[in-house]
Amino acid sequence: MTDTSRPLYRLLHELDDHFDQLISTIHHAATLYEAKTPATWRFDGLSNAGWLRAALLDMWHQQNQDGRETRNYIALIAADDTLISAFQEVNAAKKAISELLQRIKQSHPNALSEAKHRLPQRHPEVETVLRQGGLARLHLKQCWRQLPIAEAPVARVRFAWYSSGRSIKRITVQEAEQKLLQLDTDSPHIRIQLSRLAGIPSSEPLAQVQNQAPLMRGNLFFTEPLEDGHTRRALNIAMPLIVPAPENRLPHIKMPPLEPPAQRTRAKRRDEKLESDVFLPSLRVYRYR
Repeated sequence: MTDTSRPLYRLLHELDDHFDQLISTIHHAATLYEAKTPATWRFDGLSNAGWLRAALLDMWHQQNQDGRETRNYIALIAADDTLISAFQEVNAAKKAISELLQRIKQSHPNALSEAKHRLPQRHPEVETVLRQGGLARLHLKQCWRQLPIAEAPVARVRFAWYSSGRSIKRITVQEAEQKLLQLDTDSPHIRIQLSRLAGIPSSEPLAQVQNQAPLMRGNLFFTEPLEDGHTRRALNIAMPLIVPAPENRLPHIKMPPLEPPAQRTRAKRRDEKLESDVFLPSLRVYRYR
């Protein structure tokens, strides 16, 4: 039976089960961590016993929070095989929820909002936390984002801010026009942009650019080359980085600055495909060179 033919209540029941499994794996991993007290480095420099459990359970929007914004927990944990296995179970549960939510979105698009609101009711203690903390519905990105796990022992990790990221979406002239018409067309600046848009060929592709928030990157240098010959790996670090460490020792860590750089740190590519000046400021739309 395909998802489109399955009753919605069955998909939501399956989602409930997956969410229960996620909560269970999180508590299991956090309990193991608290019992083993493995060597840990935290970017914020704090030390409290329940921090990892709180970080893994932080899957909710705060009131008035930008939906694109996520809260990060930058840390490094030296884990033995048992703890790594527990973290892998958390990742598997997150992946199962992500895949099911995508299926629900495709087969029953209007049900996604209901799904995000019903899950807190599965766990009364979670619902209490939401009320006390002023939190709202499920934050999908924070729910399914994976814990980065190194595939082999690591000799050193160099953390660095990456503040040049952006997403580029190609749109047509017609789509840009529709987006402008949804704004205040009585405003002079909107009329100017509509006139500017009318002056280019309707077949010309345009690019809508969204600058991404600064993120932390971890450059991992492995103790021994991997099977594929690689000696290093770069990962985005939004959640604690897990590294295999049977001897419970942290790798050498190069600390990043406390704050991301205020301006772009990477030089612009010489083959930059977009014009430097924005074409439609209200939409962050650029022309290709």
